Amino acid sequence: MADGRSVLVTGGNRGIGLAIAKAFAAQGDKVAVTHRRAGGEPPADLPERLLAVPCDVTDAAAVDAAFGKVEAEHGPVQVLVSNAGITDDGLLMRMSEESFIRVVDANLTAAYRVAKRASRGMLKARAGRMIFVSSVVGLTGSAGQVNYAASKSGLVGLARSVARELGSRGITANVVAPGFVDTDMTRALPDARRAEILTQVPLGRYATADEIAAAVTWLGSDAAAYVTGAIIPVDGGLGMGH
Repeated sequence: MADGRSVLVTGGNRGIGLAIAKAFAAQGDKVAVTHRRAGGEPPADLPERLLAVPCDVTDAAAVDAAFGKVEAEHGPVQVLVSNAGITDDGLLMRMSEESFIRVVDANLTAAYRVAKRASRGMLKARAGRMIFVSSVVGLTGSAGQVNYAASKSGLVGLARSVARELGSRGITANVVAPGFVDTDMTRALPDARRAEILTQVPLGRYATADEIAAAVTWLGSDAAAYVTGAIIPVDGGLGMGH
């Protein structure tokens, strides 16, 4: 796949998603990112080279409209990175059904929505890359995250089914499973909890968002043309064996 491709990163306005978007843009790709800011105004600190598209990935009509805007500006999406997601942690006995459904809808059903919409252009082109950002938690489980872990685990089945269904058309579908990443969210954890987490990670440190982005951009490159249905862990060894 040549440079200057049309790339869409959902939830690409901050954190890991923004690092992924910047990495593709640095390669010369035309990159669009979705965001959910009130009024549809793009984030003020978003780099100008990124096309900001308002989109609620839990709304099929909004997803279709977002793709329409990207297609008008950059052409059909050639590389899709399904990254948008939420958490709403709580112990099983206290977790409401609404909480479970909301997280699964935002993290898993939304991935189905964007993959389905992206497949339209990819099938016509007989080429494409779909990359789903999961989590080590989807493979190992995590107390207090039944909803989140279920949604992230579900991405594996989704991606592998897409890989089998669309592989004959030159479309690959893969999963990146980050471990603990140095972000605003993890920096806000108490020092004792941060130290406890590191005892579980063989490499003894948090990942940088750029290290996650490196795995994603590789999967979107020509070098990974024969890789599909794979889970690429970027977790410092935390989830090995799963």
